[in-house]
Amino acid sequence: MYKHKSAFFSHSKGVYVSKKKIWEKKKKKKFSKEKISVKPKKRDIKALSKLGLIKEGTFIGNHKGFGFVELEEEEDDIFIPADHTGTAMHMDRVRVLLKNEAKTGKRREGTVIEILERVNKEIVGTFQRERDYGFILCDNQKFSKDIYISPKNSKGVRDGDKVVAEIIDYGNDRRKPEGKIAENLGSMNAPGTDILAIVKSFNIPSEFPVKVKNQAMRVPDHVQEADRDGRTDLTQLMTVTIDGEDAKDLDDAVSVVMDGENYRLGVHIADVTNYVQERSALDWEALKRGTSVYLADRVIPMLPQTLSNGICSLNAGENRLTLSCIMTVTPEGEVVDHQIAETVICVDKRMSYNGVAKVLAGDAEALEADREFVPMILRMKELSDIIRERRAKRGSIDFDFPETKIILDEKGRPVEIKPYDRNDATKIIEDFMLLANETVAEEFFWREIPFLYRTHDVPDEEKIRKLGTFINNFGYNLHVRNEVRPKEIQKLLCKVE
Repeated sequence: MYKHKSAFFSHSKGVYVSKKKIWEKKKKKKFSKEKISVKPKKRDIKALSKLGLIKEGTFIGNHKGFGFVELEEEEDDIFIPADHTGTAMHMDRVRVLLKNEAKTGKRREGTVIEILERVNKEIVGTFQRERDYGFILCDNQKFSKDIYISPKNSKGVRDGDKVVAEIIDYGNDRRKPEGKIAENLGSMNAPGTDILAIVKSFNIPSEFPVKVKNQAMRVPDHVQEADRDGRTDLTQLMTVTIDGEDAKDLDDAVSVVMDGENYRLGVHIADVTNYVQERSALDWEALKRGTSVYLADRVIPMLPQTLSNGICSLNAGENRLTLSCIMTVTPEGEVVDHQIAETVICVDKRMSYNGVAKVLAGDAEALEADREFVPMILRMKELSDIIRERRAKRGSIDFDFPETKIILDEKGRPVEIKPYDRNDATKIIEDFMLLANETVAEEFFWREIPFLYRTHDVPDEEKIRKLGTFINNFGYNLHVRNEVRPKEIQKLLCKVE
């Protein structure tokens, strides 16, 4: 082949071919939608993006090797075949080259061409030894590849140990990802190891930083006189907490007294903000955790236990700082007056759902044990029924999904799974909390103060129509006009109950 300035001469074909035509032919082949395994160069990505062939999203893995890429602003995800995932791992941010437009009823298909952000720095799994090296089988089945551990990085862990491994190399098409042991959680058969592995795999911080601990230790273990200044004293008001038997952090209490023919309902919430100052180490740690985490055999609190189980827990017989919503409710269930205030309360008794349910059922032993509280408990049930009936008339929907509780033996092994009993006592607390939430939300709405509201979107119209068609086959109907109304869902649930 002879090379000229602007053309090539091919002996095999005996023709001149311009450079431009050769480049266009190569580019066409390279950018072909069918050739998705070809990685474009950086200068071509911009052009491909304009054609709509480049997408960015989150990779969702599958134990069979393939995966999907979820896009932020698009409902449909992209299917990634097993041999086109590259080195992408579950939850990585990736760039994808589309293969072609999706056929009717099928997902779009593509290949991962670039990892934009690595999310997984560590992996939790079971160590499997092979002679002097080993592999980690990931607990999360969305990771299809095991992690290779070389002899120098195994740190003497034994076959069957649960471990945390730091990923040091994400591998390639021919080589597995490689890691080194960061922490040995113990034998997979040891009590509590499986729960600890779950904690580690979700990156739930189980220990508090020293600075946070020190700040928590400086918080007093009782309400001081200075803290009571400017607060409404409700310590003489009969109040109770009603929770599960195994609850340790008691963050809400209730009270009901009669005001003529009206009910005076008080919902009192522990005022944690008095002890967790804004922008303090405690505040930043609580923000990072977001919530307490409840596991089968333990609770990982949002705040150190000296706070969550101590001064911020509404323990019986102890003065506690609270935020109270005190509502005047008519016999028809209408809130005609309310007060939201910083208060001090002293809980008279810690009660349980089952204990209150026994009182309401007329159990002689429970009636005797809670003798002085029986009149208030009966008033609570009376008011709860009124509130629930009024809410039902407004079209409230009670899905009543069953919840379960796992019973463990002394070695931490599950021996029984039983449903949580949703009795009259749990319904009382639900009704009171809902009414307090509505009252507070309405207060801030009319004040025109920025506020976070907990709302539910209107169901998708197309899905509701499909539901209507489906249930019509069973003899039920769902009236849908411009949009479905809660009352219609409520009627349907009552019919099929």
